[in-house]
Amino acid sequence: MLQPIIAFHLDEESHWVADLACGHTQHVRHNPPWSNRPWVLSEEGRQAMLGQQLPCKLCDEAVGLPFGG
Repeated sequence: MLQPIIAFHLDEESHWVADLACGHTQHVRHNPPWSNRPWVLSEEGRQAMLGQQLPCKLCDEAVGLPFGG
């Protein structure tokens, strides 16, 4: 289920985490070649992503959908 990003915070290991409108969170690492998210490295990049939607696996599980459904 797609959910908009409402904020970001750093976790205890200094990795960026997106706060989603549903109340869940999702790590948003820049870790090429697996995760190519250079925008997460700057405040401007993170601010530009506010409102963009990410798939929330926990919401999918709550309504019984397969991941990415």
